[in-house]
Amino acid sequence: MAIDFNQTKEKMQKAQDALQRELAEIRTGRANPRILDRVQVEYYGAMVPLNQVASISVPEARMLLLTPFDKNALDAIVQAINMSDLGLNPASDGNIVRLAIPQMTEERRKELAKDVKAEAEKSKVAIRNVRRDAMDTIKKDKDLTEDEARDHEDKIQKLTDENIKSIDEIAAQKEADLMKI
Repeated sequence: MAIDFNQTKEKMQKAQDALQRELAEIRTGRANPRILDRVQVEYYGAMVPLNQVASISVPEARMLLLTPFDKNALDAIVQAINMSDLGLNPASDGNIVRLAIPQMTEERRKELAKDVKAEAEKSKVAIRNVRRDAMDTIKKDKDLTEDEARDHEDKIQKLTDENIKSIDEIAAQKEADLMKI
């Protein structure tokens, strides 16, 4: 019942990856197509991700351009964006949809920074849970001597500390992006 350090490391890395995915969807002052990842469009009776019914491009720093693959989906795209909680107003000219990303207020920036911290804390909890599981496995392993168990625990703790530090760095970078004007 030996501890698998690679599996533990992989689980901790997945927590970091999940954080990066979540933070990519929090919008900063710049246009980022990832903010539309959760938008679902009703297309011929089925809910479909927006990126499957339209191409998304960034022609300017504060503008997203959506070009539907099927012109009949244009109204559904506009409706889906209006129904989302993104706070964006789509402008359609009959062929494409333009999304202007408004300048964020200081209050909104601080609110989003709190969201970043909350997401980072969730990732830290996930990493600590992985550590706890690994420590439990070490304690249950009767074949390990006390020194080996202590060495394994130290290794797990170092791995945890490294991952927590990475989470903090990722969150700090996103907060810095949010606070830029």
